Amino acid sequence: MHEMAIAQGILDIALTAAAENGAAAIVRIKLQVGAMTEVEPEALTFCFAALAAGTAAADASLEVEVTPLVGRCRDCGREFRVERFRFLCPACGSAAVEIISGRELRVEHLEVE
Repeated sequence: MHEMAIAQGILDIALTAAAENGAAAIVRIKLQVGAMTEVEPEALTFCFAALAAGTAAADASLEVEVTPLVGRCRDCGREFRVERFRFLCPACGSAAVEIISGRELRVEHLEVE
C-alpha cells in the first residue's frame, strides 16, 4: 500500500509548513492527485488520519482532487483523455503521445489556524 508512504510525506509537508508559519493547527489540506499515480483517495485519507493522530493535523480534512490522465499526440496535436493506459491517439492511431496531465501528486494548499 503506497498510500501510507504518500500520507507520511503529506503529513511531513503540512507539519513543516505549519511550524514555519507559527500555526497551532492544520484545518484542511488540499491535494492534487493524478489518475496515473493510482492513489486510492479513500485509502490515502485513512492512512493520513492514522498518521496525523496526536499532531497539529489530527483534525485536518484531506481534500483530494483527482486529475484525469490526458495526452497529446505529437503527430497530429490532438489532446485526449487516456483510458485504461492506452496511449494511442484516437484521431490518427499514433503511439507518439506525451502526457500533459495525470501524473501530479502535490499539496495544492493548506489551511491553518
